[in-house]
Amino acid sequence: MRKNVCNFLIFLFLSMSLFTLLAAKLQAQTPQGPITGGTGAAALSALEEFRLGIHAYNRFSYNEAILSFERALSFRPGEPLILDWLGKAYYRTGLEEIALRQWQAALAVYGRGTGAGMLLNARIETVANRRFLFPIANDGIRYIESGRFPGKLDEIILYRQPTSVLVNSDGSVWVVAYGSNEIVRIDVNGIIRDRKRGPLNGFDRPYDIARGIDGRLYLSEYRGGRVSILNNNGDWLAYIGRRGLGAGQFVGPQHLTIDEDGYLYVVDYGNRRISKFDPDGVFILSFGARSSIFPGLLSPTGIAAVNNLIYTVDNSAKAIYMFDFNGNYMGRLAAEGLSGIESLRLLSDGTLIVADNNRIVQIDPNSAIVRELGYAGGERVRITSADMDKNGSIVAANFALSEVSVLTRSDDIASGLFVQIRNVIQDRFPRVTVELTVEDRLRRPIQGLDNNNFLLSENGVPVNNQTLVASGYRHQGADYSLLVERSNLTSMLRDDLTAASRDIGRTLQEMNNANVVSVISAGVQPRREQHTNSLENAVRGGADYNVNWRFDLALRLAATDLLPVSPKRSVVYIGSGNLGASAFDQYSLSEMAAFLANNGIVFNAVIIGQGQASASVEYLCRETGGKAMNLYHPRGIGELIKSVADTPTGLYSFTFNSRLQTNYGQAWLPLEAEVYLMERSGRDNTGYFPPME
Repeated sequence: MRKNVCNFLIFLFLSMSLFTLLAAKLQAQTPQGPITGGTGAAALSALEEFRLGIHAYNRFSYNEAILSFERALSFRPGEPLILDWLGKAYYRTGLEEIALRQWQAALAVYGRGTGAGMLLNARIETVANRRFLFPIANDGIRYIESGRFPGKLDEIILYRQPTSVLVNSDGSVWVVAYGSNEIVRIDVNGIIRDRKRGPLNGFDRPYDIARGIDGRLYLSEYRGGRVSILNNNGDWLAYIGRRGLGAGQFVGPQHLTIDEDGYLYVVDYGNRRISKFDPDGVFILSFGARSSIFPGLLSPTGIAAVNNLIYTVDNSAKAIYMFDFNGNYMGRLAAEGLSGIESLRLLSDGTLIVADNNRIVQIDPNSAIVRELGYAGGERVRITSADMDKNGSIVAANFALSEVSVLTRSDDIASGLFVQIRNVIQDRFPRVTVELTVEDRLRRPIQGLDNNNFLLSENGVPVNNQTLVASGYRHQGADYSLLVERSNLTSMLRDDLTAASRDIGRTLQEMNNANVVSVISAGVQPRREQHTNSLENAVRGGADYNVNWRFDLALRLAATDLLPVSPKRSVVYIGSGNLGASAFDQYSLSEMAAFLANNGIVFNAVIIGQGQASASVEYLCRETGGKAMNLYHPRGIGELIKSVADTPTGLYSFTFNSRLQTNYGQAWLPLEAEVYLMERSGRDNTGYFPPME
């Protein structure tokens, strides 16, 4: 008996020693880092839970990742790398306050002076101070010159005398080159990507360019006395008008604008009038002549359509006049301090960006308040056109110096870019796929970058064969999750639900690569509906209608279904607009908005019946870049659905070949991404476990 006990104790001692040696060996095989600082069962358990959390995170299973990271922390309390990843998972779920607490705890361990600490501190400051989503210019921040797109490189003429700019959804900009009779498309890095010179006889002193609601472009030709219609790629299609004094004719056409119904307005400088055309170029009317209540246009320049009014600049009178869409004079905008306005452009917030001699200013049409945004530099300056690009910078055509100036918010230059590695796919190791997002500090996505803007590295060494394989802004199509309100209000509006589903289905058929991923019934217990056979039945029928329906849980479920799909995605809420008393019982409004925005999901709303979008619905739309529209809007809800395909997104996908050793799948492989754009830069670091061997 005593001999058996002794043998058992010896066996137990040897087993524990072997286990300890195995743990130490596994830790030694892993690159040195916080998780590898100990041995024994606790270290192995922490490492295994951490591994499970990483894999769950990369599958977009953020709640599962949180549980694994929490368990890992129970074995290794205060471990900064685990805290960092726990914060990332909470951030993705929209619980930003909890995420910040985890990152602050990790920062306390790292220290602010370390590399990991500085990177983490920058992330904390960005998330904590972020307030807006899309380009704005009314918060008092100055814009300073951050770059130039010169028209001349050494002795090579690239383009001459730019008079106008038009921003594109991919971050590039069309530049109208008056002096070289062409339009050129320049990307965010200042590289000319396209050049158009018109039909066989060419453009004749092109001056301004505008985009119609159908995507076609309109180009005024000052000396040609006409307007060219181009397709969205800049290829010539047809002419509008010709030189002359009659109706629909021009003498020196200059600036252009498009109203919300797609009608074109042309500043006919030589004839001192504004001419209106339908989208196909059919003349409708002219206005601007002298009358008993209006002094008449003397030197018309800039023009813009805002809130059912046409704003027109008269440089001789130093005035901005207002007309309705029928050309009736509506008064004068009392904007003070302007001396030489060349152009007006409408911004997304309803204000006007104005080129005024050598400076860029902003005018609020409602209050007539003028705010100076910034100046363009150079020894010779004459800004003839300015607009805000999709990355939140101002691009300005400097006619005198033959270049385009780029002005960026001063705080954006100081804070840099907000880079986040979203997930790592390593099932084909050593071939690795990395998805990351690039934003500014206000969560505005940075678009138009190419492979040269990025540097991926492992352990400080650039990766092998880095290749940009997909850019989110180039993605054609979109994915949708429909959230259908099952309340006592919508129970009486089933015909409207059917009409909404029919309109959505018809719109999707008109689009390329557009899909409904799920239909979620927002009842007392939200659930997924079978929709593949009949979208109408799924939207109209489904769960029981109840006054205690749950919006937050249904929205959470609808958004979760969109996490692994295309970079352009939207939850489309179909309902009365009144979210009910239980709307945010489990998740707050701000948490739901953060969940959507942090995962690049747009919230759109289709309001049925006689309802209106509540303040909560409007907030979700505003914070995610969506909008609310009544089902029976005059133009229909099709444009709302199609708008998702034009959603700005800063998602980029890369592949590379890893050089690191896997240690039979046990190694933690560090990865870092750096991004550069003119005067701004940003970076993020992460890591991953290779497949088990």
